[in-house]
Parts: sequence; C-alpha cells; structure tokens
Amino acid sequence: MNKRILITASLLGAVAVMLGAFGAHGLKKTVNAGDLEIWAKGVEYQFYHVFALLFLARFKIEDKLIKLSYWFFTFGILLFSGSLYLLATRGLLNAGFVDYIGPVTPIGGLLLILGWLSMFLAALKE
Repeated sequence: MNKRILITASLLGAVAVMLGAFGAHGLKKTVNAGDLEIWAKGVEYQFYHVFALLFLARFKIEDKLIKLSYWFFTFGILLFSGSLYLLATRGLLNAGFVDYIGPVTPIGGLLLILGWLSMFLAALKE
C-alpha cells in the first residue's frame, strides 16, 4: 500500500466523520433543510472518494496515472465537498465570497471524474 495515499484517505475520512456529525447535530438547528441537504451531499461525496483513495493505495505510486488520480481525487474532494460546505453555511458565515463559490463545485466534480478516469486507465495497464 502507498503510505501517502493511505494517510490522505485516513485524514479525509476522519474529517468526513466529524463534518457529518457536525452537520447532523450542530447545524441541524441553525440552517434550513435545503442547506442541511447540501452539507450532507458534501459529506457523502467526500466519503465516496475516501474509499476510492483507499482502493488507489493498492497500486504503485510510481505510475503517473495513479499519481494523477490521487491528486484529482484529493483536490476534487477539497473543491467539490469544500464548496458545498461553504454554500450550506453561507447564511451563518456572512462572508461575501461565499456567494461566488458556486462555480467551484463543478470544477471539483470534474476533478473527481478525472480521478476515476485516471484510475481506470491505470487499471488497464496493470
């Protein structure tokens, strides 16, 4: 297993559990149901891609496609889920930049797709 990928997956997995619990317990009374649903979608996709990273850890990191997949998944999680967390809490944050963060979500989604495609191509080479 690749240690760097495993460490990243473990850290992002722990953060996903914490954010999921925070959303279920801490945000429940402070944001509306729609925003809570957005938060939950961020946690859900973060978990999906943590599992993808864990699977990716079984490959050789020297492979360029595996490195790409790792970076695509990692930055995809940060941009996709991170932007959803910000959008879900925009009413609490009172930060003007959050209104402009919406376009970041599809960029993060594209990175996640590229991560899957890179893993697919790496698997074909195995």
